[in-house]
Amino acid sequence: MAVSALACCNPPMRVLLIEEDARQCAHIRRRLVAWRPHAQLVVHSPVAQGALAPEFLAQGFDAVLVAAEWPGGHGITWLGELAGRRGFAPLVLLCGTDPSAARDAAALGAYSVNLQDLEREDFIRVLTAAEQRQAHARALWRTSAPGRETQRFGDAFVRDYRCIRKIANGATTDLYLAESERAGSLVVLKVARDRRDENNQPIDAFRRFLQEYEIAQRIQTPAVVRLHDLGVSDEHAWLVMEYFPRGDLRKRMRQPVTPRQALLLAASIARALTAVHAAGVLHRDLKPGNIMLREDHSVALIDFGLSKDAALAMDITDTGTIFGTPHYMSPEQGHAEPIDERSDLYSLGVILFEMLAGHKPYRAENPMAIVYKHRKEPIPRLPRAFTAVQPLLERLLAKTPKERFASAHEAAQALERTLERWQARAANG
Repeated sequence: MAVSALACCNPPMRVLLIEEDARQCAHIRRRLVAWRPHAQLVVHSPVAQGALAPEFLAQGFDAVLVAAEWPGGHGITWLGELAGRRGFAPLVLLCGTDPSAARDAAALGAYSVNLQDLEREDFIRVLTAAEQRQAHARALWRTSAPGRETQRFGDAFVRDYRCIRKIANGATTDLYLAESERAGSLVVLKVARDRRDENNQPIDAFRRFLQEYEIAQRIQTPAVVRLHDLGVSDEHAWLVMEYFPRGDLRKRMRQPVTPRQALLLAASIARALTAVHAAGVLHRDLKPGNIMLREDHSVALIDFGLSKDAALAMDITDTGTIFGTPHYMSPEQGHAEPIDERSDLYSLGVILFEMLAGHKPYRAENPMAIVYKHRKEPIPRLPRAFTAVQPLLERLLAKTPKERFASAHEAAQALERTLERWQARAANG
């Protein structure tokens, strides 16, 4: 049995509109809300946002409206591709007076509506039919054996989430790409395995997930991952978070990163830390794998399971325990000493060095040797081409917190000034 912490009543009608014309979008929104005051219209721009993800079936929508055409695209072409996805939501082509468009839509199993009929009952009749068809499809999906199997994530059954594929194995959790009916989008579902500690006691994954969820919900900034849901199923804790098609900074760093890109990314991370620290939270595990990249090239921090939250007075690691990732730990964190916001800034310095130099500042054969080097070895030098960035890097990677920037805000300003100087020098040759 799956239990969600966010169980709620049936959601209002939700419609996805694929359209470029802003006036047409506004018109359809007014018409929809006049009929169903609580209805939701989500607009997808085919020009700015491109094609819908190939795994997406629009299960969270009662109907998908597709414009007949837009600059560089035709609705009937999209209709043919989407209709070919088994289980896709009911499709409606918004066509003109040409009867052939309606016939083409019908041949694909889709509805059609003449744009001149938006104010008439024909539009409402088509949406009602689409809604009823989708309700029937959802009922079959939830109750049939094949449908229930798609709601299984490893050993956990999580209702209303369609498993697409496993995307990663962690030390204690598995990550799955899924589609959320409630969110109306692709999501990542993190499932904790049934793991026990050295004393054969269950690992308290739900408490860690709950902390992560509460932190992200309270901060409410694009700089932090959006978390949709959490719960327990078959004794497995699970957490649902937004999906980032571009992946994380670790993936981005497999390709060359220019100095401008590195400084811009570092400044964005510092701004994200500013928001996190302002909420009384220390991340404590800042690394490229926990920095996600959005479609607009901004960043979002994830994985607050190891964070220390002053507002919640919650620290679920044992006193004296070393936690985090050794390559990115500050000297004080690596030695289980008290830490503050400046520890996260040290981790940012490690990431900046790695982006510019192409390797980590301290390397060794075992974790404890790396921890030792963070405290005892000199701050490494960047390649000669990046000499102008070295003073800033030394502030971030200072061995003691008092020698670093006083805050993430101060670090962000320094990074932005360095970026401006770098760009000015590049412009002047």
